[in-house]
Amino acid sequence: MELLQRAGLEIAGDWRTDEVLPPRAAWRPIVAGETTPTVSVRGDQPDLVAELNAQWHRLATESGILGEDGVFLIDVAGDWTGCAPRRWTRVRLTGRWDLAGVLGERPGQPEFVTFSMDGNTLLGATTEEDEIWLIAVDQIRERQKTAAQVAAQETPQERAAAWASLLQGPGPSKRLREIWAHGLALNPATPDALRAGLLGLSHFLLWRRLPAAVVEAAIVHPDWKVRQLLAEAQPDLAAEQWARLILGEQESRHRWILTMLAADQRAELSDTAYEQLAADPSARVREETARLPGLPIRILTALAGDIDPSVRASACRRAWRHLETSAQRELLNDPSGKVRVEALLQYHQEEPMPRSVFDTAGLKDRAVDTCRLERGLAEYLVHHGDPAERRSLAGNPHLDPDLVNVLAHDPDVNVRSSLATRSDLTEEQRAGIHIDFDPRGHYYPLDWVMALHEDPSAMRRLAAPSHPLVRRSVARARHLSPDVVALLARDDDRVVQLFLAESCDDAPADMLLRVWQWWTGSLSNPDRPHGHPNFPRRNLLRYADDPNPRMRQLALDDPESTAELVERFSWDSDEEVRHRAASDPRLTPESAVRLLDDPHERVRNAAARHPRLPAGALVRLLRDTDTAQTAAQHPALPISVMEHMFRRIQPPTSATPEQ
Repeated sequence: MELLQRAGLEIAGDWRTDEVLPPRAAWRPIVAGETTPTVSVRGDQPDLVAELNAQWHRLATESGILGEDGVFLIDVAGDWTGCAPRRWTRVRLTGRWDLAGVLGERPGQPEFVTFSMDGNTLLGATTEEDEIWLIAVDQIRERQKTAAQVAAQETPQERAAAWASLLQGPGPSKRLREIWAHGLALNPATPDALRAGLLGLSHFLLWRRLPAAVVEAAIVHPDWKVRQLLAEAQPDLAAEQWARLILGEQESRHRWILTMLAADQRAELSDTAYEQLAADPSARVREETARLPGLPIRILTALAGDIDPSVRASACRRAWRHLETSAQRELLNDPSGKVRVEALLQYHQEEPMPRSVFDTAGLKDRAVDTCRLERGLAEYLVHHGDPAERRSLAGNPHLDPDLVNVLAHDPDVNVRSSLATRSDLTEEQRAGIHIDFDPRGHYYPLDWVMALHEDPSAMRRLAAPSHPLVRRSVARARHLSPDVVALLARDDDRVVQLFLAESCDDAPADMLLRVWQWWTGSLSNPDRPHGHPNFPRRNLLRYADDPNPRMRQLALDDPESTAELVERFSWDSDEEVRHRAASDPRLTPESAVRLLDDPHERVRNAAARHPRLPAGALVRLLRDTDTAQTAAQHPALPISVMEHMFRRIQPPTSATPEQ
């Protein structure tokens, strides 16, 4: 923006994707080897900048680059790292404009391309050895169509030659090697042997569910970052795999990190691993071991008596109810204040906490949430506690019913909102609490409702409460009875319907179709609602001309839809509809090539992975750092090409002078 303003251009619109050829594709005819200039100006000409500006303005006027309102599109050559995907900028000339003097490495060496708002005429400026070229290109759409037709008419010999060209010549740059590695890591067709070789070369690899052979290779990989990311990102590691991963680490810091990750993920370990980790020389490892959910009780209680206070504090909460009275007393009188706080919090789950204990340093904030409080202390907090204390107290499961009723009329809306989600309220009580609920806010499902998902009678009772969070939490159940589903499917809170579409396998087809019309965001189950087993698949051709593009694209799901409809949708004015067409295997090779230059990156990426894309077009994408990662995910990449790319991805080894 700063550069364009220095060139005397006024920014004439917000940051958006214009429905024209993207900048990357617009540069192609400007810099192509066979290009000839419309006007060439010698670089040693006097008043070079003024002459270039005058010639550009003449051509821009004659070719229609400058519209009636003076607005046009511009892109400037350069290293715009961090600005991808590149977009056009809408600009107009001011009284002090100077494109040739500013938009280049130095005055009189311009490198920029301008585009008419109708997307049909280009005018670029590029600096050659001793000349500056101004290149005008018209009838862009027709040229696109013709080029796509030519590319699609690929013979078997041309296809083989295209792949051969990728395998010959100088090796790819370091950046391109990195991008190829990421693309192959994300390609579901990459053979397991190659996947294992990509460990350490692409972090994307470990964020996908991997076959056992690749997991095994990662467990013993020499790069610590690979082993750590395996623990972080790979779901469902077996207990024996976790054990080998953690116990194979020689550095205590590494064992600590992996044990912490295992505890965070509630992973199960082998009995041998539990024994060894509980006896680990590192206190930090033992502290995290105490958090492992499958830790045997005998080991957990032993850690409650560990020599290190941090370990005792970590074990205290879960071990407390399994300890002898004498061991509990020792923790209550522990020399470490940290341990005493944890012991007091457990002790006062049953025994009421007096004010003198409540005021203990490090205890108050946590005690008000969960501990049983003496009646006088609870009364004081209800009437005189600060709003944060009252809000925490509203969720305390031990609070007496009459004090719950007092908080139901608390002047602070946050206190009332917290109280309204308690599990022990009657529906009459819940309905009587005045809350300000913002349906657009982000809320977590209620744990106590989630715990009742397998209880049909509880779900029936909780599907009708006045509080939206209760109904939303019910809608998260995987299975619900027909009457409950019917009730939630008509809920006034659209998020209830959304959660039902995402989580419940019994969601009805008509509701799924309604949700599809307005929900365009991302779910934790991103395949839904469209991928829901109850989503309608027939009688969808009636939506082929629907004004809503969300509905229009559904026509291609109908079993009676045709390849002709796919082609028609590939020309649709809406990005989403074109994306759906670009993902359809019936799309012609010609249209797949054409959509590689779609204004929207999402459509271009779908076209780059299309199974009918000609090899020549795919090879071009693989050579370009802007597109290589997506192209390397192409499902039809020949294994021989993948193997060649893999060999080139490997970091170069140092060679002797003789070599």
